Amino acid sequence: MEFVKAFIIGGLICVVGQILMDTTKLTPGRILVIFVTLGAILGAFGLYDKLIDFAGAGAIIPLPSFGNSLAKATIEEVDSLGLIGAFSGGIKGGAAGITASIFFGYIMAIIFNPKTKQ
Repeated sequence: MEFVKAFIIGGLICVVGQILMDTTKLTPGRILVIFVTLGAILGAFGLYDKLIDFAGAGAIIPLPSFGNSLAKATIEEVDSLGLIGAFSGGIKGGAAGITASIFFGYIMAIIFNPKTKQ
């Protein structure tokens, strides 16, 4: 049953992104920013953690989870360091994801020899 819930929630997140791309003039980059922002807002209110408890990987893998982790790390840093935590929390919370994205993007660029679109 865990796989079914993960598939449904993850699929619904992807469907929302696809609907936004098909029906609006938003660029994919703006849609990604919307997802990260939405995840941060839901995470700040503790709602995204409930979605993760319900859907597991279906909610952890998509992009809103990155916003959620940024919000959680920032809130923890503000609680421990005060106002300066608002600046350092997001950096600490997002460092692993950003580093992995850069690393694997570089490896894929080496393996697949990307070309610009014409």
